[in-house]
Amino acid sequence: MKKPLTEANVLDALREVKDPDLHRDIVTLGFIKDIKIDRNDVSFIIELTTPSCPVKDELKSAAEKVIRDHIERVETVGIELTSNVRTNASQQRANLLPGVKNTIAVASGKGGVGKSTVAVNLAVSLALDGAKVGLIDADIYGPSIPLMMGINERPRLSNQKLIPLEAHGVQVMSIGFLIDPNQAVIWRGPMVSGALKQFMSDVEWAELDYLVFDLPPGTGDIHLTLVQTIPLSGAVIVTTPQDISLADARKAHKMFEKVNVPVLGIIENMSYHICTNCGHREDIFATGGGQRAAEELGSPFLGSIPIYTPIRIGGDIGKPIVVLEPNAEQSKQIRQIARNMAAQISINQFSESSKPEIEINLNA
Repeated sequence: MKKPLTEANVLDALREVKDPDLHRDIVTLGFIKDIKIDRNDVSFIIELTTPSCPVKDELKSAAEKVIRDHIERVETVGIELTSNVRTNASQQRANLLPGVKNTIAVASGKGGVGKSTVAVNLAVSLALDGAKVGLIDADIYGPSIPLMMGINERPRLSNQKLIPLEAHGVQVMSIGFLIDPNQAVIWRGPMVSGALKQFMSDVEWAELDYLVFDLPPGTGDIHLTLVQTIPLSGAVIVTTPQDISLADARKAHKMFEKVNVPVLGIIENMSYHICTNCGHREDIFATGGGQRAAEELGSPFLGSIPIYTPIRIGGDIGKPIVVLEPNAEQSKQIRQIARNMAAQISINQFSESSKPEIEINLNA
């Protein structure tokens, strides 16, 4: 039996809508804001934890359906989707990046897996969804982000701090902005670590929902410097399907586990190739390895990205594929991966917040 249109009855109806990632209803999660009733019309806001929520359309549809199913004589159901990205609990305790809510490391166990291409497209995808995003090129020896983002300027100084450059809605900082692109960076470890720290402390970052770090391949000084300097919200590991890449990806995963950085998931790049002439799928580097590794390591599999020539072209001309060909199936796959990653950050945050506080009895 349907109920009258009141705020209380609207909230009761909406309790039937559950976030599939957070496993709680959207009323208990505090997503419902600003309910307004005007005769037979009702409107409200669903405030999500990220603008990149992968199930936002499903939540909106489900919310309208339960209102119409449970409330009598409803004519218009107006639902506005907004977001409020929460600050990672560990990030709140850090004062090096006070305006940054979440920090994400994009890593790989070895070079040549397309890690920087993935990092760039993830950052731009988050920005396209409406998030405030920054990108640090932490690959000091081989900075490729300026080329991939199409930035040819030098950052300016203001109040003794560098102002990050911006492209495709993302704030960017790279050692490539500050050195001759034809010169090799021949620095010892402490100098490299110092440069990374300066990209955090001596750069005037605006308030950001996500700051993405494109790390160099392997598990070296830069990785240790990063995890010892700031509390990371999580790390993403990029691999290709073949065994040699997966072996190194597992090592990277173990490294982050040892330093207590949550692994948000694994991305399989260069997963397969679809022939543009005949449509035949070719698994050039084998197939399914990334998903099997994720299952073995107990981490989410965020998705796979196929080999697609415009992805390479986009990196060369400074237009990531999600900008160059936004309607391409490959772009849609990457944007879904970015949303899966953002959802995983929210899942981790709610898992942490739901843990009971441990009381320590010093007199025991």
